[in-house]
Amino acid sequence: MNIRTLHPSLRVRIGVGFVNRLVDSMITSFMAVHLALAWGVAAAGLLLIVVVALGVAGMLFGGHVADLHGRRRTLLAAEAGAAVTFGVMALADSPVLSSALLVYLAYVANKFAASVALPANDAMIVDLTSPETRKGVYTINFWATNLALAIGALVGAALYSRFAVVLAVAAGATLAVLATTYFLIAESKPDSEVPRERPQGVRALLREFGDGYRLVLRDRLFLRLMVAGTLTLAVEFQLVNHIAVRLATDFPTQQLLSFAPAVDGVGMIGLLRAENTILVVALALFSTVLFRRVSDRTGLYLGTALFVGGYAVMAVSASGWVLMAAGLVFTVGELMSVPVRQAMLANLVPDHSRTRYMAVYNLNIRVAQGLAAGCVTLGAVVPAWGMAALYVALGAVIVWQYRFVLAGRPVAEQVGVPS
Repeated sequence: MNIRTLHPSLRVRIGVGFVNRLVDSMITSFMAVHLALAWGVAAAGLLLIVVVALGVAGMLFGGHVADLHGRRRTLLAAEAGAAVTFGVMALADSPVLSSALLVYLAYVANKFAASVALPANDAMIVDLTSPETRKGVYTINFWATNLALAIGALVGAALYSRFAVVLAVAAGATLAVLATTYFLIAESKPDSEVPRERPQGVRALLREFGDGYRLVLRDRLFLRLMVAGTLTLAVEFQLVNHIAVRLATDFPTQQLLSFAPAVDGVGMIGLLRAENTILVVALALFSTVLFRRVSDRTGLYLGTALFVGGYAVMAVSASGWVLMAAGLVFTVGELMSVPVRQAMLANLVPDHSRTRYMAVYNLNIRVAQGLAAGCVTLGAVVPAWGMAALYVALGAVIVWQYRFVLAGRPVAEQVGVPS
């Protein structure tokens, strides 16, 4: 796909999304450390739970508002809030104020604002693409996201000792995003809803809010796709949860290359994450060519099998080279299946409720994080082969959910998979 053929607002939005994710990676990766140093480890965990809870509320609020009032207005309000709160954080962390409490409160507000923007951003991609182009667009977006996360983590790590400077850079970058949205991005909300009088009063507004999301939760095909996406993320998060703990405690130090230093468990985790990032950045833009003979149905099923198979091997292996090979396998599976799943989601959601659907779907990240954290505890009592079997079982459930979704004729036709 030639990115120059995309809608101008879509091209700009992909670039803006890259900057947003880069900034988020710079800050989020090290905010837990910052809070732990200021408040203690136990308190930092509780403080982050509050951030997660308000992030969920922000996504639901943003999904509702963007469906009613448009994507552009929601994005402008959220990006303005993010820029202001980053500025407050920078000032609070500087010698001028040096207030850990103000840093945290501004961070909470910042994550709420960023969460409000997320469903509108996702819906705008759907608004500006056709079923035929979505898989290619999501492939480009997947590549940009991984590149931004990698660069952001590196920049954040390099500048962490000057955290106020990082926050000031984040504020400036978000202001640039706000200006870009204002001048270069047009409204994309479909004019498909029959105009009607909006309810007045808090109770009526809350009822409308609940009714909108109640309709989303009655969509069985959507819920099955959400289950598949949630379980996929739960397996993906094992690399920084159960598998990371296993490698850190049980992996024997090994000499992978004669001219390189020996690698311990922690170093192996870093190598696997770096391998995944490098492979995605190097191969994602060529995946449509690499997998051009692979149908969407096969991409989902085979991609899922390779993905969970790679993680199952990482759950049991103590060989560095076998782990690296497993990392290659699960990355190939990821590249095969992720763009197809995202295109299926885009084709499934109705025009008038796109951001509500995207808001609910994005909750899968929070649920998956909880499931992955639970696997750390489970891994303490279940042997390695048992965890590997669990990953394979989750893969079977994922494929099972895909079968039901693909059986829905409208979705199958739009994705291009014979029903």
